[in-house]
Amino acid sequence: MSQAQPKQPTLYVFFGLIASGKSTLAELFAQNQGVPYYNTDRVRKELAGIAANEHRADGMDGMDSMGQGIYTPEWSERTYQTMLDRAAQDCNQGAKGAVLDGSYSKVVDRHNVSELAVSLDAKIHFFLCSCSEQETQRRLAQRAKDPNAVSDGRWEIFIQQREQFEQPDELSPHQITRIDTEAEPEKLLQELFI
Repeated sequence: MSQAQPKQPTLYVFFGLIASGKSTLAELFAQNQGVPYYNTDRVRKELAGIAANEHRADGMDGMDSMGQGIYTPEWSERTYQTMLDRAAQDCNQGAKGAVLDGSYSKVVDRHNVSELAVSLDAKIHFFLCSCSEQETQRRLAQRAKDPNAVSDGRWEIFIQQREQFEQPDELSPHQITRIDTEAEPEKLLQELFI
């Protein structure tokens, strides 16, 4: 009797601009698939030794803004690398994959995930999440009132991020699904099984 081969793991990358709905959808997807979930906001703050809901967003009173403090390129690189290391460990220990949730706004960050997938002999799929700017503003305003919100995103950061976002033209059509996140997350979740 031959032994069944273990199923090839899959890395799922939910990415896009601030308040694009990626984290809500990514976390639901991870729960539904029964795979570990890693979020850049949470990992970054964990590495910095601060609470997930401690805000470092407005550049005032010692707080950080994009490109400063815990948002420097060095901190971002460390954050993304930690997520890759954790996903690799999970897959090497038999997990059927992992969900990576972050802006992944640079080609190099997406390339690093692809390289990890090759090294793990894993499949990979990217979900680019987006919504209208009006919805982005609404979500950011709602988030600003939530004391448990993890993200430090705000409108000024969204504008900066939008200008610097490197479009995922390097990904082939079968590697990426584009999602308008303005529908209910549970409804969107049903459309994500690829």
